[in-house]
Amino acid sequence: MNRNFGIAALTSRRRVPGNRSRFRPQFRLITSGAMILLLSISATASAQTDPRFSVGLGAFFTDRDSQTRIDGETGPGTDVDLETDLGLERSDTVFRVDAYWRFAEKHRLDFSAFDLSRSASKQIEREIIWDDTTYPINTQLDAELDLAIYKAAYTWLFLKRGRSFLGATVGLYVADIGATLSAPATGSVEASDLTAPLPVVGLRGEYRFADRWSLRGSGEIFAIEYGDYDGSLYDLFVGLDFSATEMIAVGIGLNSVKLDVGVTKSGFEGDVDWQYDGAMAYLKFDF
Repeated sequence: MNRNFGIAALTSRRRVPGNRSRFRPQFRLITSGAMILLLSISATASAQTDPRFSVGLGAFFTDRDSQTRIDGETGPGTDVDLETDLGLERSDTVFRVDAYWRFAEKHRLDFSAFDLSRSASKQIEREIIWDDTTYPINTQLDAELDLAIYKAAYTWLFLKRGRSFLGATVGLYVADIGATLSAPATGSVEASDLTAPLPVVGLRGEYRFADRWSLRGSGEIFAIEYGDYDGSLYDLFVGLDFSATEMIAVGIGLNSVKLDVGVTKSGFEGDVDWQYDGAMAYLKFDF
């Protein structure tokens, strides 16, 4: 079954092999902007019991399971396990930015960004069909998986007691995806791109259970089926923070995400079924 969502754009195009930096300029821009914001605010802000700005910088230790199928005009492609079949690393550690701006007493904007791109080279152990190209068993394949995640959400804090709150969220989960297979021996290159701005709804909350300790959590979901498109997403997070000072906290957390998207149109079919789970360790700066 082909599974996709209605607002994603999935296209196939040629690319120069080995170009893993497709998302990194945008990602560097986002992280540089977060650092500039952090330094600018810290120069003028005073300590607050209920911060208006927060920026978290940390490491995301991920474990991933990625299934992908790219169909062509002549028929369905192979369901490919990117880690097992193509040799992509299952576990990795990446830099991550999480931030929010509380622009009114019960209203705030949340933002996150991180890059999960990978590449590998492997002699495949079974035949793979990818976008009408057949790669026989024992073919040496170079694989690239570009994946940058950007999340933005508005939160209404409908229940608030001091720094503890429970809020309803609505926002976008944007997965910028590129998958490329190339066979150096034959010069064959097949590339497919997917930009998925998924609308999500959910809940977000924080419980300040001691003077320096707080527990945070969020859950967001997305599901849609319309015409040639359908898809689903869930994103769950829980974190524990310790406030070393009024403005600086250290924390650990867990994040689990399941993403299943694709598109079925005349002349093109594809499917992406990915999951990543991971632990986080971070510094959080509140102003």
